[in-house]
Amino acid sequence: MQQSVEALVRLLESYRGRDKIIRTLCYGSQLVGGALSRKAETNASSQQLGKSLLLFSAQLSHCRTVLRLFDDLSMLAYSHSYGLGAEEEDASVRWISVLTNVADQLYYPCEHIAWAADAELIRVKSDKWWLFCTVLWGTSLLLGVLRSLRVLMLLRKKLRKYEKEGEGRSRSQLRKQMRGEILSILSSMADLSNAVHWMPPGFLWAGRFPNWLVGLMGTTSSLIGLIQMNSGDSNQSCST
Repeated sequence: MQQSVEALVRLLESYRGRDKIIRTLCYGSQLVGGALSRKAETNASSQQLGKSLLLFSAQLSHCRTVLRLFDDLSMLAYSHSYGLGAEEEDASVRWISVLTNVADQLYYPCEHIAWAADAELIRVKSDKWWLFCTVLWGTSLLLGVLRSLRVLMLLRKKLRKYEKEGEGRSRSQLRKQMRGEILSILSSMADLSNAVHWMPPGFLWAGRFPNWLVGLMGTTSSLIGLIQMNSGDSNQSCST
């Protein structure tokens, strides 16, 4: 019990960890609130609880938007350090990653403008800027899926090679990397389904998801993110 609390405290002390927790709570509240509101036609107390959870989810989402006002420089530093991906062995992975960084970098100023417009700090309509955000986010997610699929193909080739050579330790590491890429694909696809939902009506299934389904997709993606983050921390602990 004490170890679990200490792990949660360490997670909350880091910006990335805190954002993961807030994101999970945000979508989890939307999932439960949407489900309660859907089944609460004859139950006033459940309906009120559902509405409260949806409002709580909206506030957490707004909190994350405000916190991202300070993410531009860290993203720019990452994009600069990655550059054109000279260290990548595969050209496809390299250019997909570069395009992903461009989409992610452009996302932040668009979101800042949309937020400032909603807060009435600037006199522009926020609708088109939120649309730009959704398009950039969806593009980044789609590129992330393509990158993970390409990496999986490369890892499978390496796995076949190591199986012939009988390198057991290398094979186990490759399988672990492959599981990580599969989780990344599942997470990105869950988020991508929500990104499409927030597109203008008429585009695929845009606007057709009920609150509980948006919450389910987001919660799934958030939990996978927490699993991957915990796995990364465990690997670092083992390496040290």
